[in-house]
Amino acid sequence: MKAQGLICLLASMLATQALADRRVNVVGLFSNKAIVTINGGAPQSLSAGQTKDGVKLVTADSGSATFVIEGKRQVLKMGQAVSVAASATPAGADGGANSPVNLYADVNGHFHGNLSINGVSLKYLVDTGATTVAMNSGDAKYARIDYEKGERVPVSTANGIVNAYYLKVNSLKIGTNIFYNVDVGVVEGGSPTEVLLGMNVLNQLDMKRENSVLTMTRKY
Repeated sequence: MKAQGLICLLASMLATQALADRRVNVVGLFSNKAIVTINGGAPQSLSAGQTKDGVKLVTADSGSATFVIEGKRQVLKMGQAVSVAASATPAGADGGANSPVNLYADVNGHFHGNLSINGVSLKYLVDTGATTVAMNSGDAKYARIDYEKGERVPVSTANGIVNAYYLKVNSLKIGTNIFYNVDVGVVEGGSPTEVLLGMNVLNQLDMKRENSVLTMTRKY
């Protein structure tokens, strides 16, 4: 019984430690790079788009840096520090359906995220130039999509003429937003390298951009 009690105590201590505040101090600023200390540790370098110990650098210049710390956006100047309480709830998920999704621009101004198709997690790129969701055949197989049962249409690519298959997938989920019977185009080969989130889904989302942050909210 004593051993069991000790195990429970250790588990509780580890859980408490995992949910401790995340303190970040900016000690150096450069173009797309910041030098920070995290929880009083040694200074370490973060490049734009890089994440360390729950701290992600979004953008930086000589004046300030934009971070995502424990899912919360923070803008810090040289010498400034912030302490952000960790949450047991994943960022962007409040337990309710259709919660807004925040995306942060990469160094090229593109917005990437993670979605799931038929319950399988895949990376995506927001593409307002794509009419429908598009993906490569490797990702389709990974998501257990029998794409060859779809309508086959030859399409022209940089690598020549390839086959694309158009069909519907049962579900596509972004954050807590679930879309059913979604039209998807599957292209044979390795392109596109990420799932392209096209307008058939984006039209169902209200998209608002503020600087490097894109917020997508379900319309209906």
